Amino acid sequence: MSDSADLDPSRFATHRFAGRGVELAYVRENIGGFPLVCVHGWPETKRIFWRVIEPLADAGFEVIASDLRGFGESGISADGYHDVPSSSRDLVALLDHLGHERAVLLGGDFGGPVIQDLALRFPERVERMVIFNSPLPYDKSSMSDMDTRPRAGAADYFIRQGTDPDGLAAELTTPAQRRAYIATFYTSRFWAHPGAFCDGIVPGGPAVDFHTEPFADGDTLRASFGPYEATFSDAARSEPALISRNPDVETLILFGASDMVIYPEFDRMAAATFPNHVGPFLLRDCGHFVPWEAPNEMVSATRAFCRDLMAS
Repeated sequence: MSDSADLDPSRFATHRFAGRGVELAYVRENIGGFPLVCVHGWPETKRIFWRVIEPLADAGFEVIASDLRGFGESGISADGYHDVPSSSRDLVALLDHLGHERAVLLGGDFGGPVIQDLALRFPERVERMVIFNSPLPYDKSSMSDMDTRPRAGAADYFIRQGTDPDGLAAELTTPAQRRAYIATFYTSRFWAHPGAFCDGIVPGGPAVDFHTEPFADGDTLRASFGPYEATFSDAARSEPALISRNPDVETLILFGASDMVIYPEFDRMAAATFPNHVGPFLLRDCGHFVPWEAPNEMVSATRAFCRDLMAS
């Protein structure tokens, strides 16, 4: 169940930064705490962190949660790029704007590759990482005995959004159709733990309405397909993404194991990708949307992982 504050779009003040050719909309709570940058995925916006922002701020973090370019209240990029490196560089520009040299990064889904890229591209800016339910690089030497393939049929959306984004966007002609499409990822596609997004016993309800509302606009929905398009098209990539094994950054690994879209052995794959890790910790009755489905667990684990940073 969600309380009214969880579903209030104005719960936290939204700030704006005219960054690298695109305006970013972001939340910033507890200024002066240790910087923690929360990076959403798809089909999400900064709202996916609504349940963890306040308790993380109370724990001593300065919580920064931005809508990535092309998502939510942020602008659509004039250069047409909505890929991993563009968002990674946007977040570094935002840190510069806020006066932060280093930060802890927290991300899942598309936000996972974004923070992985940022940590490899700008290692001097990253204190630690918290990663959950995200795409990971495949390393045959360390993962050959792991179940690294998502469930059969789970990638149909990925292929369509990546190879025919204009055709898909053209089929979704009304705000209601666009929101209904996004709603399936919270309900019938089994990304979330069963019942996580229900109104009583009926899939959907106010929480799904809250998370689908930012995708009602046609241009925003089309821009949100950009990360998938960049997987298949060189023209959609601003530059190659840096996604590889990272032995240097200390990384907390969380896994909502009810997730039917991510790798069945995400936990083992992440442990191999980030040798300097804490965990992996498997979250009971939790799927893809970890900050929403398991907010208490995420907050307590992140707080413990960074306790020494709070003390300093």
